[in-house]
Amino acid sequence: MSGIQIRNLSYKYPTNSDEVLHNINLEIESGKLYAVIGVNGGGKTTLCNVIRGFIPHFFKGDISGEVLIDGKDVRDWDTSDLAQKVGFVFQNPFTQISGVKETVFDEIAFGLENLGVEVSIIKEKVQDIIMLFGIEYIQHKNPNELSGGQKQRVALASIMVMEPEILIFDEPTSQLDPQGTEEIFKAIDIMKKKGKTIILVEHKIELIAEYADYVIVLQDGRIKKQGRTEDVLSDEDTQYYGVGLTQFTLLDLQMRQHNMNTERIPITESDSIKVMKEWMALQGVKS
Repeated sequence: MSGIQIRNLSYKYPTNSDEVLHNINLEIESGKLYAVIGVNGGGKTTLCNVIRGFIPHFFKGDISGEVLIDGKDVRDWDTSDLAQKVGFVFQNPFTQISGVKETVFDEIAFGLENLGVEVSIIKEKVQDIIMLFGIEYIQHKNPNELSGGQKQRVALASIMVMEPEILIFDEPTSQLDPQGTEEIFKAIDIMKKKGKTIILVEHKIELIAEYADYVIVLQDGRIKKQGRTEDVLSDEDTQYYGVGLTQFTLLDLQMRQHNMNTERIPITESDSIKVMKEWMALQGVKS
């Protein structure tokens, strides 16, 4: 069975008296992008750590339920095999730069070298990922001398060049400006189109609305809502869990308060334009 199945998952850290995750049930389909959203401290990073096997292989504590990757529980995976299967990008890029390579090119190649990939193939893969991220201009620089945003892109490239089947991103744009953020989301979208399964923890709701297939809302370690992105992010009740809606959804909800009811509630700019044109046509207003 491919994909990820999470059944009745609960977890408590060794130093905590309370559970951090409570009876989590999820079906994560291969080749889709799942956004995990919610207020800080809701259990998002802990959930990611269970899926990538850090819990319970490295972080102990009390865990119950099942987390199956391709039908095999994470507790039964060899950690090196699981590391190749699941790539993880930290929120803080400073913890992901190896510190042992003198150029960005060599830093990105580091993981492939450890796997014993042929040099010619390494060079080709690294050059491809450098082009994908648009970081040719820093490929000969020392990674330790880069800005936070540049380091984040290098950290992402270093994971993505390994081509794991599952990619977990924990707020990958936290160090980036709007342009850098857009570039990262486009790169993530390319990985999705290549068939990668992506789990993304992120706060930038407009970009989640544009790129994610499904949304999972976590609060206090519990799943409050989950479903297709357009369903979750067009639901006014989603705001009750500390999650913002896009400006396009909020505009439509304000219109409805004045009896200006559109056919559906949009969540992206392009859909908002389409919905507004349809509404204006029904009202006999020329656009």
